[in-house]
Amino acid sequence: MTELIRHPAVAGRFYPADTYELRSAVISYSSPSKKQISAIGCVVPHAGYVYSGAVAGAVYSRLNIPQRCIVLCPNHTGKGPPLSIMSRGGWETPLGVAAIATGLADCLMEHSPLLTEDSEAHRGEHGVEVQLPFLQARRVDFAFVPIVVGTRDFEVLEALGNAIGEFLAVQTEHILMIASSDMNHYESDAVTRVKDRMAIDQILALDARELFDVAMREKISMCGLGPTVVMLTAAKHLQASKAELIQYATSGDVSGDRDMVVGYAGIAVR
Repeated sequence: MTELIRHPAVAGRFYPADTYELRSAVISYSSPSKKQISAIGCVVPHAGYVYSGAVAGAVYSRLNIPQRCIVLCPNHTGKGPPLSIMSRGGWETPLGVAAIATGLADCLMEHSPLLTEDSEAHRGEHGVEVQLPFLQARRVDFAFVPIVVGTRDFEVLEALGNAIGEFLAVQTEHILMIASSDMNHYESDAVTRVKDRMAIDQILALDARELFDVAMREKISMCGLGPTVVMLTAAKHLQASKAELIQYATSGDVSGDRDMVVGYAGIAVR
């Protein structure tokens, strides 16, 4: 059987399509490392690198990147089933092909019947893709499981988080969960910072339910709300005890336009 290779959908738009330019960009966004931490999970933005690359780079510079990762992202395209996983093949970026961790994906599907094998939801989705060059630059042998989260049903998100957490809790290896998410969208810088702070406070409190509730109540348009709820729910099973806001910015910090911005938060959970 021919191995499925998912080709880049947003190279040349969200990040450079040229190998050298992309590697240089990732390096430029990476921070001189403090002592690295072995996080259970993290929240990392997924906008174009010119806007959110510095926040993403700060997170990945801070983390010890394990050999296997689970990358959860929202569904921006509307395609595919509510919880779509790919378990075979690899994803190509200008830095090479990142392998899917097939064994890990199979185990996750065994533990959660909510997950559906599907490639259509992933084909044009950028939420996972933009994370890969940062991971490739940090660890050439990493493998990952991509999951597109296309539902905002809290009970479904909680059930998936519990299934992932129960599985990871009995593993001997370190497996990192990455929740790919931007924060509030297309309001003023001042309003966005207030709304984002409300959401960030709940992530720092490791409170998946209250994060979901405050986002709904305050109309915080955090696109990766679902992935973050799943990650926080799973993290409880791994005895998560604290979270750290590594960096925060808005698109206005780059563009100078403070009237309509998107927020970006980089957070580690451990």
